[in-house]
Order: sequence, then structure tokens, then C-alpha cells
Amino acid sequence: MAVKPYVLAEKAYLTDLRRHFHAHPEVSLKEYETCKKIEAELDSMGIPHKRIGETGVYGWIDGKKAGDGVTVALRADIDALAMDDLKEVSYHSQNAGVCHACGHDAHTATLLTAAKILKAKENEFSGQVRLFFQQAEEIGQGARQFVQAGLLDGVTRVFGAHVTSHLDSGKISLTAGPQNASCDYFKIQIHGKGAHVSTPQLGVDALYIASQIVVQLQTIVSRNTDPLETVVVGVGKLEAGTQYNIVAEHAVLEGTTRSFLPEVRKFTNDRVVRIAKETAALYGAEAEVEFLDFAAPLVNDAKAVEEVTAVTAEFLPREDIISDFQKALGADDFADYLAVTRGMYAFVGTRSAKDPHTAVAHHHGLFDVDEEGLLISCNVYVDYALWVLNEKPEA
Repeated sequence: MAVKPYVLAEKAYLTDLRRHFHAHPEVSLKEYETCKKIEAELDSMGIPHKRIGETGVYGWIDGKKAGDGVTVALRADIDALAMDDLKEVSYHSQNAGVCHACGHDAHTATLLTAAKILKAKENEFSGQVRLFFQQAEEIGQGARQFVQAGLLDGVTRVFGAHVTSHLDSGKISLTAGPQNASCDYFKIQIHGKGAHVSTPQLGVDALYIASQIVVQLQTIVSRNTDPLETVVVGVGKLEAGTQYNIVAEHAVLEGTTRSFLPEVRKFTNDRVVRIAKETAALYGAEAEVEFLDFAAPLVNDAKAVEEVTAVTAEFLPREDIISDFQKALGADDFADYLAVTRGMYAFVGTRSAKDPHTAVAHHHGLFDVDEEGLLISCNVYVDYALWVLNEKPEA
């Protein structure tokens, strides 16, 4: 692994920070202590900052080199998951029922380290580096707060990176086009009519209707969608009824839809609404459908990918740069930035044969990362930001 000396010099700082965040995880929109730690680190670097929402942190570094400059934004997500940390390590979660099982602790530490390096290099560039320490990625409620605050206004490029247990440490995916699917949450409420189970004709069975809706929703993928398209319609929760011998008067379904194209996303969601309402009406019930937009499809800009690839190839062998990483149906609200600004989202390998935990799937209590891989991520953050600031590419 070949990283620049100024990145390698901060290895201990990056590692210590990452382990601190891992030991002190906080769930989405509750990242209060995480914010305080980020702010303390930025203060120690002399980097100004302010809160975005209650738990997001925005920092900025103004270059001191003479001349007109552009603006580049760098993002890290900071929230953890509501689950137990199952690992037996020195940096085991100290917050019961909360765990950094997706790598956001690594992202936060990596961006802070990159900020430290960029602050030390402020005489080498004009323009501005914007640092987004973003809350609530896991529930799709963080990126939009930075966008709504106008922090993408005037930004020439936006860059972020996510660790992955699907790639070996030392490798990085810089892949153009779709990488993550959209994510929409839906809730369907069925309003029927209660009755004794011995006289079902006197009631309208919301449980039965809900089960029919679950089955009918599967036809969206199997019969209404081009087989070459990738779409998921999943129901993860169904609650109905009050007692075994009462016809259920109410039922609630909760699920998600995921796709890669805006037009497919709209068709899929419209179809969910139609199936729910018409199936309920067929049996004499009513259906209410609520959708929440958690994330748009994440599509990497080809030009930005080309730029990041050239920068990365200056310190990493070409064979370690993956250009055809398989797209995934998992979502990431970094997509909200790409919807308004040219940029890309990289995936950095953190799997090591030396530690089986680093090969565990994300969102599992045994998940961990090989911290050596974070040096590559940090190097790309720094070098790409410097390239944008000095080369001033077209927006």
C-alpha cells in the first residue's frame, strides 16, 4: 500500500479517532456527543464550524494562496445503528444497544484526519474546502439538511467515501454510473370492520386484505417491471387484529421500494398505492398509503470519476482501482448531494485476511474494518480536494 507521507504521518491520529468513535456510537439524530468530539477536534485545528440541524457539523477551510478559487465539499456520515456490538475488542461499544456496524466511525475519523492535513496545506490552495460531518444517513434524514442550508451552492465538486467488506484493504472502487438504489419507505393502513370470527360476513377482515396486498405487491416486480431492470418491493412488517377470535378491524403494513432509475422509482411507488387502495376497496375496506423519501438513486458522475481515478493512480497501482464495482440495492443519502452537484462516491476496501471480522457483512454486530484501508480513503480525500482547488475544473 503506497500512500503519501503526509497521510502516513497521521496514521496514529486516524486510528485513535476511529476507535474513539467506535466505542461511543450514537443513533441517527442523537449524535450529540459525536458532534462535540468533532467540534473539539476542529477547534484544535483552528477550523471554524457550525451546527447543521441539531447534530450535523459543517466546517470550512479557506485557502490562503492568492487568486480566485473554487469550492470543494467532502462528506462523512457519523451515525450508528441500534444494535449490539458483538465483538470482543478494546474499543467495544460502551453504549448498550448501539454499534458502529456500518463504518461511519471510520468515515468520521478519516475526514477529520483529511481536514487536519488540508488545514496544514492551506497556503497551497485558493478557494474553500467544505467539510460535511453529516448526521442521520441511516434514516435518510441528514444530507437534505446540508442541501437545504445552501451548503452545495457554489460547490464545484463533492466527494465522499464508504468502507466496504466486499473489497480487500488496499483496493478502492471508483465506478461511474449507478452505485446505490433509491430507498423509499411506505406504510399502508387498512381500515376494515370488526366482528366475531364465527360471523365473518358481518365484518371486513383487515388482516386478510393486508395479506392479499402483500401477495399482490410482488407482481410489481414479477409482472409489471422490465426483467432487465433491478427493483425491490419488500414488506418487512405486518401488524393486525387484537384477539384470535375477532375479525381484524385494522392492519398496518410497512415496507420499502428500491430502484435505480427515477422513472422506474415513480412507477413502482405509484403501483404500490394503486394495489393497496384497489385491493382494499375490492373487499369493502379503505387503505391509506404514506411514502417517505429516504434516498434518491446514487449515480456517480463520469467526469468526476475520471478525475478521482487520475488522482488516485498517482499513489495507488491501477490494478487496485476498481472501475466496475457491482451496484447495490442498499441506499445512501449522499445521492442527495449528487442530485445538485457534480461528484462521486467511492468504496474503500477494508477487508483483511488477518481479521475475520473485517469480512463480516455490514449491519452485523461483528462488523469491523481494517484500519490500513482508511489511509487510502484519507489520501483520496486530501489529494482530490487539492486537485479540484488548483485545477478548477468546470462545474
